Amino acid sequence: MSDSTDPSGPVTVRLADYSATEIFGDTPDPFGIHAVGMTWRPKEEHFGVRWDGRLVAHAGLVELPLTAGGVRMDVAGLGGVAVAPGMRGRGLARRAVAAAMDDARARGLPFGLLFCLPDRVGLYERLGWHLVTDEVEVEQPDGPRVMPLRTMWTALREGAAWPSGPVRLHSLPM
Repeated sequence: MSDSTDPSGPVTVRLADYSATEIFGDTPDPFGIHAVGMTWRPKEEHFGVRWDGRLVAHAGLVELPLTAGGVRMDVAGLGGVAVAPGMRGRGLARRAVAAAMDDARARGLPFGLLFCLPDRVGLYERLGWHLVTDEVEVEQPDGPRVMPLRTMWTALREGAAWPSGPVRLHSLPM
């Protein structure tokens, strides 16, 4: 992965900083989640795909503490996955997500975790993610709340299996 651009095609990069306006412009609620009414934690690391010098895809990453099925661990929280309108269907989300998960794997984290709208589940399943079937609680400024979005996980270590049982994210969601 590099920070250079290649005018002949997509290049995956680590971004020093990121704003959704780079991909969506001033579109209000580009992720369609404002109606959920949650407070979100900012991502700490950003990965993107540039094409002809333009940022066309993004995936954000943050390390999160949680308990799943009574097992306390830190996981890689994936969020802010975006592909520019008109650029979808080219594998750009796959590239950005893979870069973020490769970074998380190098950190030794056992799992990736994400929250998504129901219509995005199929995309993440094609990328190797699995639905969490147990209830997931997340922190909010007024106390814990059950996550209304779909929660998904992916193994970052060979043979890792998600623990069954309730999940408690000890953080704002990402």
